[in-house]
Amino acid sequence: MKKITIINGPNLNLLGKREPTIYGDGTFEDYLKKLKNKYVDIQLEYFQSNIEGEIIDKLHEVGFDYDGVILNAAAYTHTSIGIGDAVKGIETPVVEVHISNIHAREEFRHVSYIAPNAKGVIFGFGLKGYELALQSFL
Repeated sequence: MKKITIINGPNLNLLGKREPTIYGDGTFEDYLKKLKNKYVDIQLEYFQSNIEGEIIDKLHEVGFDYDGVILNAAAYTHTSIGIGDAVKGIETPVVEVHISNIHAREEFRHVSYIAPNAKGVIFGFGLKGYELALQSFL
């Protein structure tokens, strides 16, 4: 059984409440239930933190034993050299995901410290991006 974890960064705990025109009106927990029901043969885990160091610690924890990481580091994508280095330092492949089209937003969101070390990047497809990332590991 494949082991895949989804790691979400800051403010993604507010999905369903925060800027629904950009992020939609559903919670991530509801979406995760749908994924788990659809992909019953995968051990799918979830972690969310608003704290940069906790995200780095989680990457270190799963980065040598899991089959894949789906990472939406949110705003840390554009600021955290530490998270980028953590992705570079682990063996588990990472797919970077963003709900919105980051290139249609503010210019600072066009830079990712994760992408150079990721297996791939998916953005602009809403929550569906997580499933696309999951399928890349199958």
